[in-house]
Amino acid sequence: MLRNDQLAEWDRENFFHASTHLAQFARGELQNRVITGGSGCHIEDREGVRLLDAFAGLYCVNVGYGREDIADAIAAQAKELAYYHAYVGHGTEASITLAKMVLDRAPANMSKVYFGLSGSDANETNIKLIWYYNNILGRPEKKKIISRWRGYHGSGLMTGSLTGLELFHKKFDLPLAQVVHTEAPYYYRRDALNQSEAEFVAHCAAELEALIEREGADTIAAFIGEPVLGTGGIVPPPEGYWAAIQAVLKKHDILLVADEVVTGFGRLGSMFGCDHYGIEADLITIAKGLTSAYAPLSGSIVSDKMWKVLERGTDENGPIGHGWTYSAHPIGAAAGVANLNLLDELKLIANNRDTGAYLNQAMAEALGDHVHVGEIRGEGMLCAVEFVKDRSDRRFFDAADKIGPQIAAALAADGVIGRAMPQGDILGFAPPFCLTRAEADEVVNKTQKAVKSVFG
Repeated sequence: MLRNDQLAEWDRENFFHASTHLAQFARGELQNRVITGGSGCHIEDREGVRLLDAFAGLYCVNVGYGREDIADAIAAQAKELAYYHAYVGHGTEASITLAKMVLDRAPANMSKVYFGLSGSDANETNIKLIWYYNNILGRPEKKKIISRWRGYHGSGLMTGSLTGLELFHKKFDLPLAQVVHTEAPYYYRRDALNQSEAEFVAHCAAELEALIEREGADTIAAFIGEPVLGTGGIVPPPEGYWAAIQAVLKKHDILLVADEVVTGFGRLGSMFGCDHYGIEADLITIAKGLTSAYAPLSGSIVSDKMWKVLERGTDENGPIGHGWTYSAHPIGAAAGVANLNLLDELKLIANNRDTGAYLNQAMAEALGDHVHVGEIRGEGMLCAVEFVKDRSDRRFFDAADKIGPQIAAALAADGVIGRAMPQGDILGFAPPFCLTRAEADEVVNKTQKAVKSVFG
């Protein structure tokens, strides 16, 4: 379609796109796509192309596109009060209400919620609070953070360090020295193929114990992990993993941060991943599902245990020296209130359990026996297909073959968005919670066609 405007040109000349091959985009080798609308599980671009977004943006448009209840709440808040800060005891009706709504849904040991804008800044907040906590307790050496390879926790300096993916470290001088990494709970990619799942869990716990011994427990403040690995491959933990890890952490008095940016507010079919896997966290990171991305908002949920120490710290040192200009932004908070109400009213978390299970089962039936499919895995409204060169001996394709991106591109050309995950040939799905069985069938059928178009 010919257009009498310069939008595509302006895009290439002015817009710095996130996670993009900058040179290819500038040269026009990489397609630009301008999204103009959306409804339910579908988006539409300015050329009129309609796509089933089976990744909900970036695992975030949980209630689906075009929800007028949330748009109206945002508009009403903007007209009434577009902004006021949260410093020195100030709040708004929306931010106070949302804080209560979050705590009403959070695990019972949680006490307060601090609001930011993104999952990255929420994890930066978490690390600062952890360091503050240990300083107040007179433990100035207890500052290192253990993360996991293939974990994703943000793109900042500290949060990019916590992220255990090469792309987020390469040429950025990361990770920083305060961060150390341990084994990912990725059973399919275990080194010892003869290990049972239980043996692999014991191995992960032993690796963590050995790391703590090498570094010194008196230097380690916290362990951070996603209940289900997200960007690292959409990998549910092996059975018993979280119980084994928590036993090691408690033994050495190490705090636990549950990064629930992806899993929080229902994606697993439970309100939180902590509920789903029996995780007792000291801090919980929230973002995407808090507003279904209708407005930027994140949060750090602080446990009773930590909150008591933070209060003591301000008695000893004065007001806590942490804040963002846009902390608890009222427009984001209004979006959050409307979003959480919608989750309840439409029973979307229950749909995740039912339709998510249907999607995973249908995908396994369609592709589980394919010669180049190594594993199909998922939980709730998460699903991943991992491709291998030879499934009999788990040989992987060379990264230069770009098998995952090829399949994702073929799928998009047929009207469905899946995500080619980094560090492996993995096609990921994280649809909106309103996905129907008919739409799940479309995702599966078109994925099967895309796989056939690439492998023949």
